Amino acid sequence: MSVLQEWGEGMEKNISIREKQEKREHELFSPYASFSDASRGRDRVEEPCDLRPVYQRDRDRILHCKAFRRLKGKTQVFLAPEGDHYRTRLTHTLEVAQNARTIARALRLNEDLTEAVALGHDLGHTPFGHAGERALNRVCPGGFDHCAQSIRVVEHLEKNGRGLNLTFEVRDGIKNHQTAGMPATLEGKIVRLSDKIAYINHDIDDAVRGHIITEAGIPEEYTRILGHSVRERLNTMIHDIVMHSEGGDDIRMSDEVSAAMAGLRKYMFLNVYTNPVAKGEEKKAEEMIEQLMVAANCAAAKASLKARIPFLYRVHEHPSPDRVLELCDLLERLGVPCKELTRGNPEAKDFAAVLNRVKGTGKESVVNQRILRTMDKARYDHRELGHFGLALAEYSHFTSPIRRYPDTSIHRILSGLVRGADPEDLGKRYRTFAEEAAAE
Repeated sequence: MSVLQEWGEGMEKNISIREKQEKREHELFSPYASFSDASRGRDRVEEPCDLRPVYQRDRDRILHCKAFRRLKGKTQVFLAPEGDHYRTRLTHTLEVAQNARTIARALRLNEDLTEAVALGHDLGHTPFGHAGERALNRVCPGGFDHCAQSIRVVEHLEKNGRGLNLTFEVRDGIKNHQTAGMPATLEGKIVRLSDKIAYINHDIDDAVRGHIITEAGIPEEYTRILGHSVRERLNTMIHDIVMHSEGGDDIRMSDEVSAAMAGLRKYMFLNVYTNPVAKGEEKKAEEMIEQLMVAANCAAAKASLKARIPFLYRVHEHPSPDRVLELCDLLERLGVPCKELTRGNPEAKDFAAVLNRVKGTGKESVVNQRILRTMDKARYDHRELGHFGLALAEYSHFTSPIRRYPDTSIHRILSGLVRGADPEDLGKRYRTFAEEAAAE
């Protein structure tokens, strides 16, 4: 054995198993792959693992986090199916991961990064599928988006607020997994396509099982290209991506297969995703989520009042008498009865009664707009002044995604209370702070 060979073997023995794996990546992967030792890193610097490259480590963190386990109880499409064989958000995630890993391995890309993104892409999804997302979007200031919530889960909510401290590439793939997203890595682009491939095909399988559609009823213009079964369609789509992406710097499908998949997705929206039989329970779910959100916001406000600590309330004051009189004048000219509003100090239910009278008529839009103009805008205040629109004495934005300074303040104050801080100390610390935050 030469001196150079002995030196090389000695060096190989002195490096960690992780470093050996990173070296093999450079030997085996495509030049367009995301290499573990070239990651843009984590927000908080950590000591590297001696066994696992960074993306393996991220995959494990996602797999063991609480949000991943909660996916097993979350709806994919069918809210209350009869039987154990319908997909849940967890089984959907596993099917996305399997499709994505197959493509990544065939293209010699980083399978660990691909799997980590796939397993984490829906961590922020709501219960009750997209019905839950619609409900939260209505009640959360600034709206609700499950992609943004997935990032919030991994960056802020897991590990008691510390987050999972994932690499940039994994977080980027999670954030950009929807159609409009533009992942920074080829692995992220694989997951974005694999998500669609998975849900189109397994939702067809579940819809056939639920007697919503039949395989024979799927338009021939799509099945002729993609196949006449779930197995055939998966095979076609995955092969098409591999054949048109191999050796390139992008993840592509052929125009023919891409158009057929888009057409099949549109067919599913028309016949399954908006089908009243498949979605019959969603209205109940949306109402329940809205009621739970309101109840949580009331509970947070009541807890602060009970503890007598400074707080930020979401207040909506009673409309001024002059505005109510102007509204009544308009309603009379339109021929809409409004006795409830003329008795002095009308309640929210009185305005609702007027709206119900004009519902479905040509006057509905005008009356609705004028009632909105009669109301004051909701705002933050350090005093509890009530919420007229919701007919509640105490209300906060505790459940709001943290998008505004007052929302952050609410969480800080409640966090101190939950951790057992003395209410008097909280008062001294946050009284001026709460007043300033309410003015933001």
